[in-house]
Amino acid sequence: MHSNLILRCVSAVCFTVLFAGAAPTVQAQGGEPQYFAIRGAKVFPVSGPPVEFGTIVISRGLITANGMDIAIPPEAWVIEGKGLTVYPGLIDSFTDVGIPAAPPASSEGAPRRSQEAARGPEDRPFSTPWRSAADDVSLSDKRIEAWRSAGFTTVVSAPKGGIFPGQAAMLDLAGERAGDLVVKSPVAIPVAFQTSGGFGGGFPSSILGVLAYVHQVWLDTEWSTKAQARYEKNPRSVARPRYDRTEAALADALEDHALVLIPANNSVQLRRALELVDRWHVNGAIYGGQMAYEVAPEIATKKLPVIVNLKWPEAEKDADPEDKLSLRTLQFRDRAPSSPAALAKAGVKFAFYSGGITAPRDTLKAAKKSIDAGLAPDAALRAMTLSAAEIFGVADRLSSIENGKIANLVVTDGDLFEEKTKIKMVFVDGHRFEVREPEKPKDPPKGDITGKWQLAYTTPEGPEESTADLTMDKDGTISGTVTGKRGAASVISGYLSVDKFSFTINITLDQGPTDVTFSGTFDGTSLKGSISVLGLSLDFTAVKPGAASRAMVKPGGAQ
Repeated sequence: MHSNLILRCVSAVCFTVLFAGAAPTVQAQGGEPQYFAIRGAKVFPVSGPPVEFGTIVISRGLITANGMDIAIPPEAWVIEGKGLTVYPGLIDSFTDVGIPAAPPASSEGAPRRSQEAARGPEDRPFSTPWRSAADDVSLSDKRIEAWRSAGFTTVVSAPKGGIFPGQAAMLDLAGERAGDLVVKSPVAIPVAFQTSGGFGGGFPSSILGVLAYVHQVWLDTEWSTKAQARYEKNPRSVARPRYDRTEAALADALEDHALVLIPANNSVQLRRALELVDRWHVNGAIYGGQMAYEVAPEIATKKLPVIVNLKWPEAEKDADPEDKLSLRTLQFRDRAPSSPAALAKAGVKFAFYSGGITAPRDTLKAAKKSIDAGLAPDAALRAMTLSAAEIFGVADRLSSIENGKIANLVVTDGDLFEEKTKIKMVFVDGHRFEVREPEKPKDPPKGDITGKWQLAYTTPEGPEESTADLTMDKDGTISGTVTGKRGAASVISGYLSVDKFSFTINITLDQGPTDVTFSGTFDGTSLKGSISVLGLSLDFTAVKPGAASRAMVKPGGAQ
């Protein structure tokens, strides 16, 4: 379901429903003090050994005392820690949580229109490095609460879209206004090797073209930086250097010691990334890294950090079971979760990011797979906390339980990586958030709704379609994405109870973030129900792609 569709429906059917909504604040429960003490809990500082009966004192957003036999200030709200475990807040090391979608192509500053062919690198196609996550962050993103409820207090967030989509910032997931979320900016310059045929079939239309373009951008940036410095020293009788927005933005970010994030997942890409860092003369890091089990020692030689994608490779939903896969593909699926252990053994600093995972709690499940594949649990915890902070240059202020650091904490009732463990509360910048359990189905599900579904519905302007890619847990909880012409939206809550389903996404309309709920019945092969948004209701049906055509084929292949 995409925002353009909803806007058309609302405009055509019920214009008076629209209203201007203020962006919500992302803050803790009201009426609480600025001082807390968690007493007698098991504490994992990460920067030191665990403490069995530790106490942590939080004062005005900072950790001011921690350890055993700690004096508790009389003004502190005391939380009894018996049976609880406290960890530093988790970091998702590369995401777009909190960042709205890129502006449309016709907007000022966006890449040139697709029908106009780019003539070469000088046209700066697919590049908006002046976009900043710190400037774009929006409190209205419902994923902020979802990620925080899963134990993530901090994210490295960046705009998406293009070869140089924008600058990443380190964001804490709480605040009364958008600026409160920013811990440090910029921390990284992501690069994506986009090869979508260029603009109008123009440059760059191949991976070689993209690499040549990126290399030229770095050369131009280096030249313009030097030229500008020389001009500032002696501006008389010298033509001033040409201003280029891409070069200026990249030069400023590099001056702030931002990492250049290079995509590389298989062994060929990983070895290429090692060469590119030398060729580009940048302070780089790799993101992807799922085949690092083959090249970890080589990465260690270059001392390059790796941000590992926890969306492990797996078979496509509804894939033909008769398809024959190569041995290498099967090995990759089997061995990818062992890459973090290989990196740890080689001495490579690494962190984790959610990648394509849409339900943030699944990120911990994916990390557990790396533990099952040989990674030490304390190394997995470090990858989601202190190692991530070290890689992005913020270890002096967060991601371990030490005096003077930002009070970002996760409080659980057991081992963080065990499936049955529940997150009881989260502290972000010293503000306490109780974690509410998502709505669960009242009765066991009848069947499995997992798979890709083609949704069909009719609006006042005619027939429309979207795709729902859903995953269901054993208890009936639904996660996934719904994708339309304007992009994808994550399922923020959902379940299947017997044959009744309901799942909700959140999209941004003119009046602000809006929940869109899909509900109805599931008969094992199809979905039927209604789409509810802003008081409106649209009937829809859904089948798995190809189901209709397969139903028309009789046994034996006769039509």
